[in-house]
Amino acid sequence: MSAAPHVVLGVAGGIAAYKAVEVCRRLTDAGCEVAPVLTEAATQFVGPLTFTALAAQPAKSSLFGDAADPIPHTRLGQWADVIVVAPATADLLARYASGMANDLLTATLLATRAPVVVCPAMHTEMWEHPSVTDNLALLAARGVVVVPPETGRLAGGDEGTGRMADPERVAAVVLGLLEPRDHSLAGRTVLVTAGGTREPIDPVRVLTNRSSGRQGHAIAEAAARRGARVVLVTASRLALDAATAPLVERHDVETAAEMHAAVLDAVGDADVAVMAAAVADFRPVMGASKKLRRADGVPQLELEPTEDILADVVAKRHDKLLVVGFAAETGDAVANARKKLERKGCDLVVVNDVSQPGAGFDHDTNEVVILDRDGGEEHVALTSKRAVADALLDRVARRLSQGA
Repeated sequence: MSAAPHVVLGVAGGIAAYKAVEVCRRLTDAGCEVAPVLTEAATQFVGPLTFTALAAQPAKSSLFGDAADPIPHTRLGQWADVIVVAPATADLLARYASGMANDLLTATLLATRAPVVVCPAMHTEMWEHPSVTDNLALLAARGVVVVPPETGRLAGGDEGTGRMADPERVAAVVLGLLEPRDHSLAGRTVLVTAGGTREPIDPVRVLTNRSSGRQGHAIAEAAARRGARVVLVTASRLALDAATAPLVERHDVETAAEMHAAVLDAVGDADVAVMAAAVADFRPVMGASKKLRRADGVPQLELEPTEDILADVVAKRHDKLLVVGFAAETGDAVANARKKLERKGCDLVVVNDVSQPGAGFDHDTNEVVILDRDGGEEHVALTSKRAVADALLDRVARRLSQGA
């Protein structure tokens, strides 16, 4: 890849085409060389001159070249490091999915081996139509990264899902795909658990904890970026980053029992098990089938232990499985986590003191200590959860390479 990454910015004919101007500006400001490609319909909403003024190359819309650029779709397809289509209309998605190449943008999409990002934008009724759903599923299966639309105000004053994702988010996905690739986990299977389980008291209420699942999801995404096959068992409602979501096999669960079953089903194929979920220790022996009402008095809850997922993973591990436990502690966090490491038989334990500012549940940041079974420890100062994920996976990759 050249010093300035090459990005083809495709713009289809929808009202959200005006947002592509901001996408272009953000990518250019980030150091990318942007080549805008507009459909004829897009030029009804935005002028090519606007993109030409912002980008590194003149905006193009004709499939037919000239003496200076005789086959523009082939040149652009081979030149691109990433192609992003923002907005991607229902018509553009249908033509791309079916392999049509009847304008410069679709021909360029078919003439590239670069990663492709599509940012759908359309009215809610169109977004929910089965044909759009099927086309997006087909494109995602082919490896196309889909940045889903947002909910809000649409053309004509309507409200609903279908407005194009924010340009800042679109640019972040593209720039993420342009990051240098780390293949330290290529060929490995990484199992990750995330989120806090929810144990039903009645059809309305649950026993749960404060875990958002952000750290577990960050680990799954970081492992995918490093080339691993990732299996994520999550009790979190968080969406995965659009750039890595197609690379992660996601299993959504609610309870400890569901997570236990999903983990034991997947762990046999794993090289690494990262048990980042905050699993409930107890659940009601018998959940009520109807909502418990105040008028009936204070209920007496009888609790029982849930499955010890980490202990069962260690007990059933194959010889080469590397197991990482997590410990959310207060007080003497490191000492308590060291005892957990020895008691559970993990290879590594990641501990954080949830009483510390920015390091507890439901933050975008974390501060941890990574303990190993040989007595070593590594302190990761307060930073983003993505950086914590990378620090942990650096440690995991080293141990795998050493056969430890």
